[in-house]
Amino acid sequence: MKQNRRDFLKAAGLAALGAGLVIGCGPKRKGTEEPAGEPVEEPVAEEPVQPAGPSRMQLDFEPYELQLQHTFTVSSYSRNTTPGVQVEVNYQGYTGYGEASMPPYLGQSVESVTAFLKKVNLKQFADPFCLDDILTYVDSLSPGDSAAKAAVDIALHDLVGKMLGAPWYRIWGYDPAKAPATTFTIGIDTPEVVREKTEECAGKFKILKVKVGLDTDKQMIETIRSATDVPLAVDANQGWTDRFKALDMIYWLRDHGVKMVEQPLPVDRVDDQAWLNERSPLPLFADESIQRLADVPRMKGLFSGINIKLMKCTGMREAHRMVEVARALDMQVMLGCMTETSCGISAAAQLSPAVDFADLDGNLLISNDLFTGVTVEDGRLVLPDRPGIGVVKL
Repeated sequence: MKQNRRDFLKAAGLAALGAGLVIGCGPKRKGTEEPAGEPVEEPVAEEPVQPAGPSRMQLDFEPYELQLQHTFTVSSYSRNTTPGVQVEVNYQGYTGYGEASMPPYLGQSVESVTAFLKKVNLKQFADPFCLDDILTYVDSLSPGDSAAKAAVDIALHDLVGKMLGAPWYRIWGYDPAKAPATTFTIGIDTPEVVREKTEECAGKFKILKVKVGLDTDKQMIETIRSATDVPLAVDANQGWTDRFKALDMIYWLRDHGVKMVEQPLPVDRVDDQAWLNERSPLPLFADESIQRLADVPRMKGLFSGINIKLMKCTGMREAHRMVEVARALDMQVMLGCMTETSCGISAAAQLSPAVDFADLDGNLLISNDLFTGVTVEDGRLVLPDRPGIGVVKL
């Protein structure tokens, strides 16, 4: 079958990106010229096609506040909304979507995100496929601003995936049928509210995630257990401070059907965390202790696994690398999220077939989603068969 030039370029780009290569980026480096000998036949140029949109990438953004369906409480704060910024990158008729979500503990805000995005000049890059070059440039603009960087990263991945005509799980070579069940989070609340939330969602999910870290921890678990026997994951959010009490609690949690524990101790309690990890009957996952790729090797021996969140690690490029490094270190991997629309959740879900646990319920906790994308069926993530990150704007 004859293959047209557009399809050929898509196939070539898909193969190159899947192999971790950067294609079509910049001039030749010294020493890469063609060797002397027979002249290389130049391809016949086709008639130029008038682009349907801007010939250089155009970045646009606007604030968007996420409305939570229920008050969300963890060991250190409560909230009813989450500030966010929605991002678009437009190029030759294609639009890539991204977002930044900023819960309080990240120390970022709508003002800081928009200030960062105003510094980003994507028009200096002629080729969106130069993801590594572009995202290295974006990362160099400041030492922090991880959520803003993630918004650009997600939008660029969405754009390039759409240009290739393939979802990113396919580009990375993952089987969507291996996407795991996602947890659904139940925040700290009164027994009555906890029971109500549990009864509302227990039949829809194969595992629930429970926020703990206060004096009411056992009451929380017992209340949930009075309503369902579904497996549980717990997240202490650094709420436990005594390693001996933490170990006793983990043994108690194991006897009540808990399968894993996130961030039991404060970030600065490194020696205590190593002690606890060595003795814990359940796998312990780093959350606040880990942000980016450079942190992964330091987690070995402190935790059984790591929780990767796009808003902390600057996006899909770095998250993918973190999965590979964690696997090389024989560590488990969990994908987490902030309160996000289906844009951010669907971006993270592209990696889900490669991980052990998924906590990708942020879009299910809000009442004003802007997109459709990844869905949950019988408790499991179902990845959309659409290019890029697979979202459609409502």
